[in-house]
Amino acid sequence: MHRLLIADDHPLFRDAISRTLNLAVADGSTPEYELLQAASLAQALSLIESHADSLDLLLLDLDLPDSHGLEGLARLRAEADWLPVAILSAHEARETVLEALALGAVGYLSKSSPADVLREALARMLAGEVYVPAQLMRAAPRAAPLSASSASASSVPVPPPAPAPQLAPSLSEAEFARRWQTLTTKQRGVLERMVLGESNKMIAWQLGVAETTVKSHVSAILHKLGVASRVQAILLASHALPAMSGPSETSATPRRETPRSSAHE
Repeated sequence: MHRLLIADDHPLFRDAISRTLNLAVADGSTPEYELLQAASLAQALSLIESHADSLDLLLLDLDLPDSHGLEGLARLRAEADWLPVAILSAHEARETVLEALALGAVGYLSKSSPADVLREALARMLAGEVYVPAQLMRAAPRAAPLSASSASASSVPVPPPAPAPQLAPSLSEAEFARRWQTLTTKQRGVLERMVLGESNKMIAWQLGVAETTVKSHVSAILHKLGVASRVQAILLASHALPAMSGPSETSATPRRETPRSSAHE
């Protein structure tokens, strides 16, 4: 059994998530879940302390009464860095998604996600993957990300959280371009699809290759870019690729028609 904690100040939404997971157990599509609920960051921290030996994942809303934006995530990474945290929010700005990943989130889900997407995301994150829906990564950038240091809606000043450790190396455009040139055409296409939030399985389907081939490409990409994880590669490329002149040959090829999604893609 997986024990999850959801921190959201809307009881109807928390109950809806609980019912969704219960239905998933009933139809046999996912493992069994136990869901703990908190209406504030303070309550979430209290439950984390009480259940530190059994919690597997926290689903965090960005608009809690006692935290604004990514402040809650930054505090959780400081006080309970052992617990995987995924964002479950109505905010869908691409910059917010990237900032959440940079602060250490293991996933980002929109509150408008259908039940099967939620189940798939939970399965992937509990298996140790980072989950970001492709449509959020494809969204056009917006001017103002929902920063952890954004002004609070309250008139009481909130001190900014301690800066999070840098998740991806800082490279100049010239240095990224140099490393980009070391990638093969296939590797460039794989990296571009990683930035769009596609899983290895979906990338393999799009390129018409085996999933093991994609995994080999990903390993080579990480080595050539000088990063240690898939998230680092995505963050680095997300900022650098828009400044480059054009797409790779692979991305210019027609994409296959998207297949029908299943609970576990």
